[in-house]
Amino acid sequence: MTKEFINPKALPQWAQTFTQVVVVPAGASRTVYISGQVAVDKEQNLVGAGDLGAQALRAFENLATALAAGGATTADVVKLNIYVKNYQPADAAAVGAALRRYFPHEQLPTSTWLGVQSLARADFLIEVDAVAVVEQ
Repeated sequence: MTKEFINPKALPQWAQTFTQVVVVPAGASRTVYISGQVAVDKEQNLVGAGDLGAQALRAFENLATALAAGGATTADVVKLNIYVKNYQPADAAAVGAALRRYFPHEQLPTSTWLGVQSLARADFLIEVDAVAVVEQ
């Protein structure tokens, strides 16, 4: 089985820990796996300190960038996972607004939203990962 490992230059380089994008071709399609995306710029500087809405927008922007590197778009996403630090029901509005900005499609992917105690860095409030399927 062939696998393509991609670390896009437009995203932070975490290569010592994980690969940003893995593409696996299979027959007439390919599956694109995206690692968890957080609210940082390519130099790993936090965007939106203390602001869940701002962090959600940047995390979804990074997700879209990672998808593009794998030859996919948000319309190709079939599974989306959203992790929110210390999630409260009121957080759904900010996360949902960011999600709809990057996923304006009528048919949305399957999704799991989880409240978590912490993420990789104390200042991260949200992380999103995805799986997309694209026709070859």
